[in-house]
Amino acid sequence: MYTVDSNIKFAICIAAEKDSDLEAWKIYRVLPDTKAAEVECLRVIDESGEDYLYPQKRFVIVELSKEVQERLLATIENRELL
Repeated sequence: MYTVDSNIKFAICIAAEKDSDLEAWKIYRVLPDTKAAEVECLRVIDESGEDYLYPQKRFVIVELSKEVQERLLATIENRELL
């Protein structure tokens, strides 16, 4: 099982643009980035598998239980191995 770090956060995309690497109503992993926060952005690992800055207003941060975080991270890790 994947070990959950207390710095790991997740957010739901509530507004995606056409032809972007985000899907509305999907959960994304958010990486810590204080400089991004200063300009009201989040560093998100998007559908490309890379992390990019996106406006905070496109997301809602969600609090998930440790068990759910572990399952999400394990799913992401398994998908990257394919």
